[in-house]
Amino acid sequence: MSLPKLSEKLFTVLEQELGKGPVAHGWPDQTWTLSRIKTLIGRRFHKSMTLSAIAQMLHRHGFSHQVPARRAVERNEETVTGWVKETWPQVETPWRRSGPGSASKTRPVSR
Repeated sequence: MSLPKLSEKLFTVLEQELGKGPVAHGWPDQTWTLSRIKTLIGRRFHKSMTLSAIAQMLHRHGFSHQVPARRAVERNEETVTGWVKETWPQVETPWRRSGPGSASKTRPVSR
C-alpha cells in the first residue's frame, strides 16, 4: 500500500477548502466531484492524484458519497405521475416471455 499523497496537515487544509464550497473555487454550482477535488488539489498543493486515490483518501477520513436532499425546484409532480402511469408501461420490457421457452440456444423446447 502506498503512502497518501497528502499529509494530515495538508488534508486539514484541503478540508477547509472543501468547506468553502465549489463556488468559492470558481465552479458554477455547489457540487463537489472527484474531478473537481483533483483540480483543487493540483491548484492548491501542486500535487497530482488519481481519482481512485482521492476517493480512498476521502473515505479514510470519513467522507462519503452524497445524494441531494431535495428534489429539483423545476420538478412537476403531476407530469411525473402521468408519465409513470401512461408512458412507462409502454416502454418497459416484460420480464418473462409470453410463451414457453428454452434455456438452451441449440435445443428448442422439448415439450
